Amino acid sequence: MRTEWVKKRLGEPNITQLHLARQGTITEEMAHVAQRERLEPELVRSEVARGRLVIPANVLHTNLDPIGIGIALTCKVNANIGSSPLESHVDSELRKLAISIKYGADTVMDLSTGGDIDAIRIAILRASPVPIGTVPIYQALENATSIAKLTVNDMLGMLEHQAKQGVDYFTIHAGLLRAHLPLVRSRITGIVSRGGSIMAQWMLEHSQDNPFYTHWDKVLDICKTHDVVISAGDGLRPGCLHDASDAAQFAELATLGQLTLRAWEKDVQVMIEGPGHVPFDQIEMNVKKEMDLCHEAPFYVLGPLVTDIAPGYDHITSAIGATMAGVAGAAMLCYVTPKEHLGLPNEDDVRQGLVAYKIAAHAADIARKRPGARDRDDALSRARYAFNWNEQFRLALDPETAKAMHDETLPDPYFKTAEFCSMCGPRFCSMHMNHELEKKLAEDPCFRRATEELPAT
Repeated sequence: MRTEWVKKRLGEPNITQLHLARQGTITEEMAHVAQRERLEPELVRSEVARGRLVIPANVLHTNLDPIGIGIALTCKVNANIGSSPLESHVDSELRKLAISIKYGADTVMDLSTGGDIDAIRIAILRASPVPIGTVPIYQALENATSIAKLTVNDMLGMLEHQAKQGVDYFTIHAGLLRAHLPLVRSRITGIVSRGGSIMAQWMLEHSQDNPFYTHWDKVLDICKTHDVVISAGDGLRPGCLHDASDAAQFAELATLGQLTLRAWEKDVQVMIEGPGHVPFDQIEMNVKKEMDLCHEAPFYVLGPLVTDIAPGYDHITSAIGATMAGVAGAAMLCYVTPKEHLGLPNEDDVRQGLVAYKIAAHAADIARKRPGARDRDDALSRARYAFNWNEQFRLALDPETAKAMHDETLPDPYFKTAEFCSMCGPRFCSMHMNHELEKKLAEDPCFRRATEELPAT
């Protein structure tokens, strides 16, 4: 779809969505996003120009179906996939990608750290109609084999390498500085971000400050050339409730706010990554603080997890926090699977994590009164009241699971039109009884007159 859109821009000195929006141009990507979101194209353009909306769309990822991420749009969901040093198969990652797309992931991050990382990523990009994000420091370290051997050129070179592959957004942990490291001493879990811990070790090993921070202009030049969105990583995100909202977390966030302004000066799109593990009552404050310190750049949060005692169920503990974050103004939610803290997610873990987060994002959209957000809910409710079981399954977020649960006890085709389910049975179904009540009331003249006098709704 984007091949012709991009072709006419190639050769221009600046082709980022942010630059074009600031010039007053409504790009095809902006118009496409506006159509998807039921908004006016000019609103999308103005939000991109303001920096409050990003469109991750590398000019080389032409098989992309563009989406927007911002507070003016529906709340988005990201799914993480990727190989590990212990398990690495291209086919497995492509199946995870297919499941992610099937269950509604708006973006997918390839977090591969093992095997043939380039082959996996290229296969994912070729197969993906959704934006693909990465954490380039992972592959840079894998190639260098050790932090001692990892050079600044390795890091910057990896950004350019992945940008040329077509990656749409990078997580870059540029806000974690040497001066911040003493601030984590009072934490229970220290630095839990993989990228953050790599940067911290690198700074101590090389006695230098964060190279992404000191070479920020070079980072921006690479991203500007291919229109790669920077997802400013939270290397000091809290890894448990005790560590939430501390000095280390907010010191890094303030630095990311400074780097955001510098990125916007070069027309590079930015979103900000957020925590982590946060008590429920602190989530709204965290979202508002990001908006203040980072000038309303879109906020992309992991969870947050609202309790630390549920290993195996962290897709639930985090979806609770994600709903609150979405209502408060987070633009994108990064899913958490049941395997969080325990192991590499398999395909079913990906499905469970995505379903939990699509529920969270949808609930946030309803609360934020996004255009048409409740239409599907109302349609499913009408189908439920009409005992149209097949329509209920079709409208469900996970149709296969809904149908399978119904069919465990009532599998025969007859029961797809039956006016009851196995919970209440034919005698005690409240909706069935309500249908009968409506028939009797319709025959009652007093009820008919009272109904006719009610205001129209």
